[in-house]
Amino acid sequence: MIGSVDCEYIIYDAGSLKEKRAVLQRIMTRTKQKYNISISEIGFQDTWQRTKIGIVAITSSKMATERELNNVLKFIDSFPEIERTQSVFEWF
Repeated sequence: MIGSVDCEYIIYDAGSLKEKRAVLQRIMTRTKQKYNISISEIGFQDTWQRTKIGIVAITSSKMATERELNNVLKFIDSFPEIERTQSVFEWF
């Protein structure tokens, strides 16, 4: 089962695109190291304090995929410099 989630985030302390990308790079690198997922910035790439991240996981069942994606979201939410505002799940 393939599951994806598109999440919008606010990065409050980013004062420039360089600061925003530094925060995102650190979060995405740690997430990739911890979970077997693909993750990328897919929106608001030229906006300082907003971003949209796409995350995709593939497992043998919908339950396992959903659990993996929810664990990833909890992990990302644990970073104090970023706040999730919206999430949209899709299944393929």
